[in-house]
Amino acid sequence: MSGLRVLSTLAVAGAMRVMGPRLEAAAGMPVAAEFAPTGVLMPRLREGEAADLVILTAEGVAELASAGRLDPGSATDLVRSHIGIAVRAGAPHPLIGTAAALREALLAAPSVAYSRAGASGIAFAALIERLGIAREVNARAKVIPAGFTAELAARGEAALAVQQVSELLAVPGIELVGRLPAEVGTVAVFSAGIPRAAARPAEAARLLRFLASAEAAPALEAAGLEPVLAG
Repeated sequence: MSGLRVLSTLAVAGAMRVMGPRLEAAAGMPVAAEFAPTGVLMPRLREGEAADLVILTAEGVAELASAGRLDPGSATDLVRSHIGIAVRAGAPHPLIGTAAALREALLAAPSVAYSRAGASGIAFAALIERLGIAREVNARAKVIPAGFTAELAARGEAALAVQQVSELLAVPGIELVGRLPAEVGTVAVFSAGIPRAAARPAEAARLLRFLASAEAAPALEAAGLEPVLAG
């Protein structure tokens, strides 16, 4: 791909696609972004795959900075993200406002879709273990290696889709039921950084400043994310 190469988590895919022309204006050149779960991108980055800007979980950015693969001064928290549940448009919305209600909804669902490699899927797998329902849920689960779980709900292949709220909202034909209840939900922070080997570090820095700015915040919020604004 030509242009400024960005390797990014799926969590910001919807917002970045909406902001496409503004991203290119900020960078001063075309932006070629590839979206995948952090768990898929990290092995590639550890092996030295080239990129001008990376957007990953905060833990992923910290690891790459510690390993000397990122300019540590460029590491910037961009957004906070919550895990949610979605259903096919028009389908009934289960009650998920408490841990007990969520447990019952998951046990009652004919099928639940979640991602094996994404931060949300890893957290959800741990959650159903804590709730004591992993065996029952996984017996009917649609576990995808990567991608958008809400696509399965939109096609009627899963009754419930679990993923970051922003990733659910990026898929047409679904309705967001809500976030996981605060008592069991987790909040992920997604951060960005510029690799030391970036071919276009100046352009990447301009794009990063835009993504972290108040100007980008409305699009990030509309996508279901909480911007982390400096100051």
